[in-house]
Amino acid sequence: MKFYLIDDDQNVRNILKIIITERNLGTICGSADNGQDALDDLLSLKPDIVIVDLLMPKMDGITFVEHAKAQLPGASYIMLSQVSSKDMIASAYEAGIEFFIQKPLNSIEVETVIKKVSSSLTMQRTMNKMQNIFLEGMQPEIKPESSLPSNSESSSTLRNVLQQLGIIGDIGSKDIALVAEYLMEHKEQMNDTTLNELCSKFSDSPKSMEQRIRRTVNTGLVNLAHLGIEDYSNEIFTEYSNTLYNFEQVRKEMDYIRGKIKKHGNVKIKSFLNALVVYCLSH
Repeated sequence: MKFYLIDDDQNVRNILKIIITERNLGTICGSADNGQDALDDLLSLKPDIVIVDLLMPKMDGITFVEHAKAQLPGASYIMLSQVSSKDMIASAYEAGIEFFIQKPLNSIEVETVIKKVSSSLTMQRTMNKMQNIFLEGMQPEIKPESSLPSNSESSSTLRNVLQQLGIIGDIGSKDIALVAEYLMEHKEQMNDTTLNELCSKFSDSPKSMEQRIRRTVNTGLVNLAHLGIEDYSNEIFTEYSNTLYNFEQVRKEMDYIRGKIKKHGNVKIKSFLNALVVYCLSH
């Protein structure tokens, strides 16, 4: 991972450099003491992860992230601040950051957050590559069998995910498990078939099975949105809101729950199932 650091305090930038380099978390491709100069660097340096302070001269961190996301949407953003206001933290997440780290910096927390963001970014890129491969009608390169998780390991991960999303007790969770395990076993993705066609392999009423899956996946979205409202830094929320689900749609569901908008967030079921399969095979 390539990191870009933005903080008007040189000491903070130095501490971050030491943590990142000495703990082999990545490389530093650039740094700046204000957001405006950083924006000028982004397109040429193309960092994977940007760590930015909230309160800075010329441009605050939230404004910077809003502009940076438009220029470099594929990067991940981590914000630093001594501010502990929930409204301010919520605004930062809504602007597009992945994590919020409180100052003064704690090296263990910084390392933990960076590893989580790196893992999430890698997962997202892996899913995008796999989906592109299937869309192009090409066969993906298959790892040697010895490097693939066993079915029992993948199934265990699958059950754990469904439990963390709060949908393990829903009748549709069994349907999701059937479909996901079939896709894992056959190394397929949902791009190769329709959900209805796949459900017909397991049920005489594929339409009913499909509806159960849709309801259960949407319940997971609602549960995830509630977790985000309670605590943006909740591990389950940060783990799945930008991998299994689309973060923009999770935010919409959060706004719906808060009464800010009248329309729910939505889920593309095929994308969810594809992401679930990739997640289970890689953990």
